[in-house]
Amino acid sequence: MKKKNRIFGKVLMVLMIVFFYVPILYMIVFSFNDGKSLTSFSGFSLRWYRHMLESQDMMTALYTTFSIAILATMIATVVGTVAAIGLSSSRKVIRNLMEQVNNLPMMNPEIVTAIGFMLLFITFKIEKGYVTMLLAHIAFCIPYVMLSVMPKIRSLDPNLADAAMDLGATPFKALTKVIVPQITPGILSGALIAFTMSVDDFIISYFVTGRGVKNLSIVVYTMSKRVNPSINAVSTLVVVIITLVLLMINLVPVLAAKKSRKTNAMSHRHKLIPALAVCCVVAVVVATLKHSSGGADRPFEGQTLHIYNWGEYTGENIIGDFEEETGATVVMENFDSNEQMYIKVANGEAYDILVPSDYMIQRLIEEGYLQKLDKSKLDCFDKLSEDVLGLPYDPDNDYSIPYFWGTVGIVYDKTKVDLKDLEREGYNIFLDQKYKGDVYLYDSERDSFMMALKALGYSMNTENQAELNEAYDWLVTCVETMDTEIVTDEIIDNMAQGRKALGLIYSGDASYVMAENEDMGYYMPDTGTNLWSDAMVIPKNAKNPELAHAFINYASDYDGAYDNSSYVGYTSSNQEVMDDLSGKGGDYEGINAYIPRTDNENDEVFVYNAETKKIISDLWSRVKIAASNAG
Repeated sequence: MKKKNRIFGKVLMVLMIVFFYVPILYMIVFSFNDGKSLTSFSGFSLRWYRHMLESQDMMTALYTTFSIAILATMIATVVGTVAAIGLSSSRKVIRNLMEQVNNLPMMNPEIVTAIGFMLLFITFKIEKGYVTMLLAHIAFCIPYVMLSVMPKIRSLDPNLADAAMDLGATPFKALTKVIVPQITPGILSGALIAFTMSVDDFIISYFVTGRGVKNLSIVVYTMSKRVNPSINAVSTLVVVIITLVLLMINLVPVLAAKKSRKTNAMSHRHKLIPALAVCCVVAVVVATLKHSSGGADRPFEGQTLHIYNWGEYTGENIIGDFEEETGATVVMENFDSNEQMYIKVANGEAYDILVPSDYMIQRLIEEGYLQKLDKSKLDCFDKLSEDVLGLPYDPDNDYSIPYFWGTVGIVYDKTKVDLKDLEREGYNIFLDQKYKGDVYLYDSERDSFMMALKALGYSMNTENQAELNEAYDWLVTCVETMDTEIVTDEIIDNMAQGRKALGLIYSGDASYVMAENEDMGYYMPDTGTNLWSDAMVIPKNAKNPELAHAFINYASDYDGAYDNSSYVGYTSSNQEVMDDLSGKGGDYEGINAYIPRTDNENDEVFVYNAETKKIISDLWSRVKIAASNAG
């Protein structure tokens, strides 16, 4: 029986190791992938490491992550150790009370702690950025240090410090020469936990940061919204750094002990030396990776431009090139929904440029959050496609300059889906039992209801409750009878790998899918679709509108627009760029998804209606409940 238990234990241990380490190995292997896919290895390449090193955003985030982790660890270790030693000499009631207070942050959900820190900084009007992130990290690391140090202190003879002072030691020497060496293992354990927690943290960092300060967790989160294998490269780099730290901390003391052959107390003290050395090495490494700026006098030298844009919605070089040309510093913050962006703007956070979608621009104009553009400072209008100018949400382009535009349609596998079915059924193909279990719906209330309304022959901007209810019933039928999978941006890579027959998708994402897999097609039913546009606008409280106008010109000019569109994959509003990328030899030659349809009278632009939006949001929540119940 014992032998069987040992075998079971060994098998379980192997399975646990495989469970924890295979995903890391998978990530490391795909960091050397030549292609952009996160699931299909197409050959060995270092291109994503080069991209990572050339990305100012990633290198700055790497510097921020480790500089904050090192500082927070050092400060939290000192404060936590001193606090633990002090509590050991306190009365039992106070000690028990403080131990419970210390445990509370670790037991609280991170989101609660994050919101608490955010409200604290807002209440005292502390501008969020590097310092607020550092303070938050110190605060949540201290309890982990105290928790590691306290058991070591309890194991000591309570008379140890008194004995040292009886022998002539000062209180400080008794602390540093007697107490600290005895509890060093607990101090080191607490420091390692604090360092790990700081490097790993996302939720608290996300809520307490501002002014474009981002750690790696925040950068990876925004990158994961679209296919970007640089995630694997930067994550692999972090794994390597942390592995080296652990190796140095564990091996250096052993090697030092063999050479020194000193007393046990001295060897304990020597364990602190490699830890500090590691911290210094990491600080130097990440500091050298941080990019610096400089150069001759330029028109906006020393000024700062604050941009609030979608994650992964800018080219590889446009920000660096603009900074080099103008001398300005660009601080880029990212959002993942128009509603998230609106909350920050409505709460008075100041940005110089926003890049919202059409219906949100309409809302911002109506509520007075935008300032009119100074067209005398703009020279980009004659470079833009006429089809993306003068749209209903801003008919005279008084407030907005188009950034990207496109459509919503059906991406399909030509080897699985008959084009005749698409032409005959349109969006109703999502109810065709022939494709049951082979369908993706996009997790967007606007676009899903657009599809349902268009399938039923209604306007996607309808305010008619009966028509909205019909669309709801259509979607419920889809999720209940078709074994439909509701996804977000994972549809991009999944369809590039041909994992489903068809799905609802944005045209820019379809362009990437078709470029990766020649078996994929893009179809827009004649009943109409959403003709969308994301545009650059300047908020009323912008601190540097003149620099904002300069960036709008730069992003709309050929070089900036080309870099944006070729990298992101969405259709440029610059007519020449659009023609070049879709023309002979262009990145999207022969890909119909890249060129938005402009000749169908059934295509519409979303119109913002607060009441209708609430109804659709509620109905979409009920559709998702029906989908989960069906599953």
